[in-house]
Amino acid sequence: MVDPRTVRTWSFRGVFLGITALATFFYLLPLQVGSGRWPGPDLILAFAFAWVLRRPDYVPVFLLAPVLLLADFIFLRPPGLWAALSIMGLEFLRSREPTSRDLPFAIEWAMVAGVMLAMAVTYRLSLAIFMVDQTSLGLAILGQISTILSYPIVIAISHYGLGIAKITPSEADEMRYVR
Repeated sequence: MVDPRTVRTWSFRGVFLGITALATFFYLLPLQVGSGRWPGPDLILAFAFAWVLRRPDYVPVFLLAPVLLLADFIFLRPPGLWAALSIMGLEFLRSREPTSRDLPFAIEWAMVAGVMLAMAVTYRLSLAIFMVDQTSLGLAILGQISTILSYPIVIAISHYGLGIAKITPSEADEMRYVR
């Protein structure tokens, strides 16, 4: 007999893969409404950050690393650089998850925004060091702003649409004894 917690964990991992596939599909569509050049948010990263701060067992590294590396290939970014920075940011947030359980949402949002901005600065500096062509700084800033602004919407979808809430202290104790 399969443990219901295991089924739930693996089903949400499948949902995460579905969300990343859907986001990738919509990013690749040639849709441009109007003449504005406001870049869309990085929904894969936003969902990963939201889920790692709520249910870190739903987004393990062995699932995220291939997804982010594949996204690097699909979106024609330098292979592995954004994926590595994303994994480092995710693992930083994963290590802060026990302390962030009791924090208000505004502080969580600020922490996620700080990690995203640190990743963006490191990414641009790495590309500059190796003299790789980059998009304009304004476009990169707008992309990060749109991702940061989409984070509360991602949280609302995750919480109200998918039922992913923060781990309670009793669930954390139970998970510690199961491992």
